[in-house]
Amino acid sequence: MADSSCNLSKYEEAGPRSPYLNRELVLRAMKDAGCDAVWVGWGFLAEDADFARMIENAGLVFLGPSADSMALLGDKIAAKELAERADVPILPWSRGAVKSVEDAKRIASSLGYPVIVKAAHAGGGRGIRFVLNEREMDAQYKSAREETVRVTGGDIVFIELLVEKGRHLEVQGLCDAYGNVRTYGVRDCSIQRRNQKIIEETPPPNLDPSIAAEIESSAARLLAEAGYRSAGTVEYLYDLHRKAFYFMEVNTRLQVEHPITEQLYGIDLVKGQIEVAMGVRFTEGVPAPRGVAIEVRLNAEDPDRDFVPAPGRVLTYKIPSGPGVRVDSGIREGSSIPQEFDSMIAKIIAYGSNRRETLSRLERSLRELRIKIENGTTNRAFLLELLRVPEVRDGSVHTRFVEELLDRGGQIITRERWDIALAAAAIELYNDRFAEDFTNFRYQLTSTGHPRT
Repeated sequence: MADSSCNLSKYEEAGPRSPYLNRELVLRAMKDAGCDAVWVGWGFLAEDADFARMIENAGLVFLGPSADSMALLGDKIAAKELAERADVPILPWSRGAVKSVEDAKRIASSLGYPVIVKAAHAGGGRGIRFVLNEREMDAQYKSAREETVRVTGGDIVFIELLVEKGRHLEVQGLCDAYGNVRTYGVRDCSIQRRNQKIIEETPPPNLDPSIAAEIESSAARLLAEAGYRSAGTVEYLYDLHRKAFYFMEVNTRLQVEHPITEQLYGIDLVKGQIEVAMGVRFTEGVPAPRGVAIEVRLNAEDPDRDFVPAPGRVLTYKIPSGPGVRVDSGIREGSSIPQEFDSMIAKIIAYGSNRRETLSRLERSLRELRIKIENGTTNRAFLLELLRVPEVRDGSVHTRFVEELLDRGGQIITRERWDIALAAAAIELYNDRFAEDFTNFRYQLTSTGHPRT
């Protein structure tokens, strides 16, 4: 859909690593193409303060926060210190980097197990390990540091108290360059597996509106204290036992799940990022939210094989449509889903006047979706079955719910009538081939001059 495009891999200096992560290469391509601004979406460069600074120093526009704000909030340790200054509640933590396993054991003992070891500069659930007792600390601390080095190039980790049963809540913010902060409600991202989100929803079901308002207000204070500009997301953990929320981190980019906020408020967050970069000052208030919006992530992964990525060439791809349905995707029939990148194929968003209507539309969308990947598969059936789980239906889940569900039942996808489905598929295939063969037979008779029978 772009007016022009640039193939980064054709540059000689692209090298073996992914070219779109090569800061210098992307900057050169921008200059060659005559760009004056860059929008980096939600990829790794979207939270790369060094890249943002390179863009600024080149006299170009980065459609996001300043490099200084990104560096400050991208550092989870510095962000916690900022949250304390903004009077935003945080979990008990190590109050700095943890540099050895001996320090980790001492700090964890003072905080009380279970704890969580976290990378200071990673996102997307990377560099995170749960430690339930001292016996696990050696292995988990080492594993967290090793992954942190792979993802960020650094080895800085810290420790905080682990909330054993909580909800993952977040606030979408958009700030102009004049200190005006807008927040757009609270999203619930509790349905996740191994820190990777599966289903997101707004507003959060079964959450006291006064608590949601308090969370949103604290996010606004934090963004104002940081002097933030552009779109950003403030993430929280709501402890179901303590009935209290705690600040986790700020994502200095647009989140994958931002469409549900756009649907709920009738806004365009990317347009907002562009307007902020152009110097537009906010003069109007936030529109009133209406209804309920829920998103599922359709991934090229195999739930039967522990969700291992299952990419390939897309042979069939027909997306659902209709009232209250939105699909954000970057593929079409004939596209190839590469192995090097995230396995997400599409985001399927449903919107309705209430939660029941939204869930109904979301299920219909997944049933109508048609996708076939050569030598690959998707999590479509898993998503459908997950949406039918009673706890998901009534909104009473927590961040460990899916993992516990899988541990209890082994498989969520049921196969009670797969024998019937297999027989029906065989019959349909036979009929299709018979019709094709018969058509060819009749054509041959006609083309050779023999009478038709």
